[in-house]
Amino acid sequence: MSSEELLRGTSGALPAAPPKKVFVKTFGCQMNVYDSERMVEALVPAGFAETTDMADADLVVLNTCHIREKAVEKVYSDLGRIRDVKAWRAAEGKTTIVTVAGCVAQAEGREIARRAPVVDLVVGPQSYHRLPDLLGEIRAGRRIVETEFPEADKFSALPPRTGPRQTAAFLTVQEGCDKFCTFCVVPYTRGAEYSRAVADIVAEAEALVARGVRELTLLGQNVNGYHGAGADGSARTLAQLLVRLSDIADLERLRYVTSHPRDMGCDLIAAHRDLPKLMPYLHLPFQSGADRILAAMNRKHTADDYRRLADRIRKARPDIALSTDIIVGFPGETDAEFAETLRLVREIGFAQAYSFKYSGRPGTPAAGMDGQIPDAVKASRLDELQSLLEVQQKSFNSGFIGQVVPVLFERAGRRDGHLVGRTPYLQLVHVEAAMAALGRILPVAIASASQNSLTGTLHAA
Repeated sequence: MSSEELLRGTSGALPAAPPKKVFVKTFGCQMNVYDSERMVEALVPAGFAETTDMADADLVVLNTCHIREKAVEKVYSDLGRIRDVKAWRAAEGKTTIVTVAGCVAQAEGREIARRAPVVDLVVGPQSYHRLPDLLGEIRAGRRIVETEFPEADKFSALPPRTGPRQTAAFLTVQEGCDKFCTFCVVPYTRGAEYSRAVADIVAEAEALVARGVRELTLLGQNVNGYHGAGADGSARTLAQLLVRLSDIADLERLRYVTSHPRDMGCDLIAAHRDLPKLMPYLHLPFQSGADRILAAMNRKHTADDYRRLADRIRKARPDIALSTDIIVGFPGETDAEFAETLRLVREIGFAQAYSFKYSGRPGTPAAGMDGQIPDAVKASRLDELQSLLEVQQKSFNSGFIGQVVPVLFERAGRRDGHLVGRTPYLQLVHVEAAMAALGRILPVAIASASQNSLTGTLHAA
């Protein structure tokens, strides 16, 4: 009997080859989370399965973010550890392909290849759908930097959604940005604004809902600038897209991020009033409360524009929770201008906020501006701002104590017998509940609150 006959056994078929393993580490924004999921799905037809153990991986992917300087440093730190894992696996006779993907890859492709010989493949965020083909070239002995902006729509080249079942999911509807804020690398790493067609988004949303998703967060670098084609070929607004997605029967909740104040149109504000599935939470960055700094940032809105916009949104949806992004220590920012930022925060009041020290990104106009602020000054201002934001966030969360709120349960908690879900206002809620509650929206009586989460008990209707 031949060796092949021995392998076939009585079934008459050769045993399936074990899948290759891919390990993905994701840095940065929600869009990178979405991209990482899609990368794994693109690799499934090529015989890959995802692993959470880097030492078990035939392919290691770092999906990177270029917004903050420390994120870049973390990538190179991780590559040092990956080099050791790759050497250990090589001693065991195993091959490891190391890939850097995402925005750092797009911005610093050649530099990564020069600085980190352990990297086999550098691929930008517009080309990750080509991973299976690029891996074939790597196995043939090439080392590749793929950071072009292809003309083809990457979304049409990606396979149908096949990831693990989940309750809440991200869905990219728009990429890139034409705003060119002077501190931001997005136009250079993600390219010009591109909006997917309504039909393609609806098809992906329906596929996700069929797999158990009950909440969708629509993603875009400038998501409320969405202008994708409708069935007749004419452009649709984000509000019109939200209306169409609201028609999906088993989809319970809709959110979107990140918005620009200049693109917050009347129809989108009205959607927050009129669409029950659109959650009362809006992330709307203002970045600075000082008009001179906003002009230097090329934001194209003033502090008063933002105040009036917040008033209009709250008039349409009085219970809406606002979140924002704020940068302190932008080049030339004075103490008085920083005080204007604090003033705007006090006047608006935020349920949540993301605040950062200005970090110059190579190639952006602000990086070469005069008046760079010393790090100690930036750190002091950030501490003062975050103290104020912490008080506001704690106050917002504490206001829910004693209330009963609908919670969508998403995952098991760290403690046995506990689940974690989210309120309509995006707050995390920890509840003692059975696993059968996963994927359901149930009333929860809030008993306590911290800065970052709520705790409650299931409430009998």
